[in-house]
Amino acid sequence: MVACLLRGILIGLLFGLPVGAVGTMCVQRAWNYGFRAGLLTGLGSSAADCFYAAAGAFGLTFISGFLLRCQTIINLLGIGFILCMAVRLMQKKEEEPVKETKAAGGAAMFFSSFFLGITNPAAILTFLFAFSYFGIIGLTALADGIALVFGVFTGTYIWWIILCTVTCSIRKRTEKSKSIQKMNRVFGTILLLFAAGIFVRTFL
Repeated sequence: MVACLLRGILIGLLFGLPVGAVGTMCVQRAWNYGFRAGLLTGLGSSAADCFYAAAGAFGLTFISGFLLRCQTIINLLGIGFILCMAVRLMQKKEEEPVKETKAAGGAAMFFSSFFLGITNPAAILTFLFAFSYFGIIGLTALADGIALVFGVFTGTYIWWIILCTVTCSIRKRTEKSKSIQKMNRVFGTILLLFAAGIFVRTFL
């Protein structure tokens, strides 16, 4: 059980390292709204990762099969969501972030990143490969499976904590006159590039 927990943490850390669309969104919110906003965004992504990790750990082939069959449709939903977020960021005015912080709240930040994470059905393949590599695929013991999934959650969330800490540290060292609107356009452009990359990967 302890071995599964430690392996899960390692897999979660390795899986979280690539900074994709969720990572960009996490950095943007930590930059604009603070450490807590970044952590809430990361929490949604970690919850989505737990869903895929559970499907792989417990050998839930009916879930993984459904996700892979509907992969194109799910990816298109994810692309549309990323595009909407990118356009919103690029159209923001300088004074809007303070208002959005009050209006959006933690639930919106959590569920937006959860939706973005769950619309990546290819993640199930990543977890299946990782579990197979570590020799822990298709666990029969419930306790081992739960420990593994919890380890994945812990590992991915450790990564989000590190990312938010670094972002906020850099933000504090940045001049106060730094334009938030300019940074939103930068983050929006990065999201557009990720959307384009997902589109190319899906159809080519």
